[in-house]
Amino acid sequence: MNTPALSLIAALSAAWGLHTVWMSRRLRTARRDPLTGLWTRDAFTRQARRLLRNRHAVVVLADVDRFKQVNDTHGHAAGDALLAATAARLAHAVGRSGVVGRLGGDEFAAVLVDRDGTAADQLAILGRILARPVDNAPDVHTSVSLGWVRRADHPDEDLSALLRRADEAMYAAKRAPVPVHRAALDRLLASVTGRRPGRRRTA
Repeated sequence: MNTPALSLIAALSAAWGLHTVWMSRRLRTARRDPLTGLWTRDAFTRQARRLLRNRHAVVVLADVDRFKQVNDTHGHAAGDALLAATAARLAHAVGRSGVVGRLGGDEFAAVLVDRDGTAADQLAILGRILARPVDNAPDVHTSVSLGWVRRADHPDEDLSALLRRADEAMYAAKRAPVPVHRAALDRLLASVTGRRPGRRRTA
């Protein structure tokens, strides 16, 4: 093969390699929430389902309390700072072995692997950490309600069902003195009429 042909093949290979890298970066960007850097709903769902193969997995839902009031009182910049800080704190707590996503608005979901059975203590500490003021919005004072459920307690249920249980536990946490609640083993913590309307859940 002559030199011009080899040069053309080399140039095409280099161009294809750059295109592949560019497409991969675009795909990763599309899977990330632009404000918080967390996984979007679809990307979170794919990874969460893989983690749920582990019987030690724990499904967590987190919701910022009085978020609309924060926006109305302090402005959307403060609200965005609160969401970004909440996301960073959740991601740090869950670590590399778990996954955290922003489902939309002020609602986040996570799946972590609790091999040593300390999820209750870890989430109680996390609840206090999430209630700390944000450095760049020190006047904002609120809390984040957490609801959680163990995979082992409901081995036959899929991600959607486990998120519903965590959601109901979270709703109970909003009404409790301590904003962290575990889903009951024998019943749901909130009746159908007690749940917040219009909530879309991951399939």
